[in-house]
Amino acid sequence: MPRVAAGPMPARSSIAPIARIVAGAALFRLLSAIFAFLCNVVFPLDQPEQFPSVFGPFRAFWDPFTRYDGGWYYQIARNGYHFVAGGPSVGVGKPGKLAYFPVYPILMRWAGRLFGTSPADVYFGGILVSWLAFVGAMVILLKLAMLDVDDERAERAVYLAAIFPFAFFFGVVYTEAVFLLFVLAAFSLFRTRWWILGGVFGALATATRVNGILILPALAWIAWRQAEPNVNDRVRAAIGLALVVCGIGAYSVYTYVLSGNPFEWALAIRRWGYYPGGTPWMGLVRLVRELATHPLAFLAGQHNAPYDALNGVTGLLFVAAVPFVWWRLGAGYGLYMLANLWLPLSSGQYEGMGRYCAVLFPFFILASGIRWRGGYLAIVAVSALFYALCLALFTTIHPIF
Repeated sequence: MPRVAAGPMPARSSIAPIARIVAGAALFRLLSAIFAFLCNVVFPLDQPEQFPSVFGPFRAFWDPFTRYDGGWYYQIARNGYHFVAGGPSVGVGKPGKLAYFPVYPILMRWAGRLFGTSPADVYFGGILVSWLAFVGAMVILLKLAMLDVDDERAERAVYLAAIFPFAFFFGVVYTEAVFLLFVLAAFSLFRTRWWILGGVFGALATATRVNGILILPALAWIAWRQAEPNVNDRVRAAIGLALVVCGIGAYSVYTYVLSGNPFEWALAIRRWGYYPGGTPWMGLVRLVRELATHPLAFLAGQHNAPYDALNGVTGLLFVAAVPFVWWRLGAGYGLYMLANLWLPLSSGQYEGMGRYCAVLFPFFILASGIRWRGGYLAIVAVSALFYALCLALFTTIHPIF
């Protein structure tokens, strides 16, 4: 990864690309919301609503924003965390909520106050936070990509990230957009040697999602390679890295005060059925064997098979891209992808693999380098097709989360 001069990122072009990204990102979120509304009124739901609607007669438009984990973030934003020793892992006020890290529901609560104090206003706050974070993330991705590729490729990387099949999570009440914003800000600031501020954004990332801490090896590599050979810069880089840990550290202190165990959040994750630490490739090997030997029987004969295939094939594609990211974009980006793929894959499950990959931005910078225009357009078309499919499945409460 090339050394980048300290200070603000160089302006290689006019404000036009940023304006295009801001306008395009906001419009894309709106069009996605309209598409989700149409899916919600045209197609039957695969299962009943998980959470009571708070939107009254407008629920057909707003409910698609609040599927699955959106309800848990709503409960935390509205009621806070509670711990009941020995209680079940799900339900209001039970230990399962500690598996959800606090930054997003805090922002959701604050933003909701802009609309009012009704239950629906909390959800509106979450939607606002996600949409603004998505727009900001796309702008930072553009500037970050410009450190390694030309302006045209940088814009392509943004488009590919926005229409990635699981990128619809950036527009709903989930942490993906906020997490990506903080991660991109941390990488961008470390790349330009703004160590302390980069550490602050890194801390926000580690307090947003459990896998946020896995940015630390990548940021440490960048700091080791790019810090100036003097004591002052190296000390500031070390402080920045230490700050990254403070996000998950602060949440661990909070869970200790609440439950008596600083790692109660980790136990809560296990109660949800996630057991990381196993052999990461076994799930992918099993999926490849199923698809290679009897694909039609597998996809049509098991209820979760289509969703496992969408998540698993996405994970396989990103795993295959790691060595190319490492070679073309540097070890820092390679470490970031490798660590964030290892954690979910080591649980032996495909669930959520697509949205975990949605925040692996180096993949999109790499894919933007396809020189054959026909190949790039084919990727855009296929990605957009599966984006529509995945958004429709999520909206109609199929098990894609």
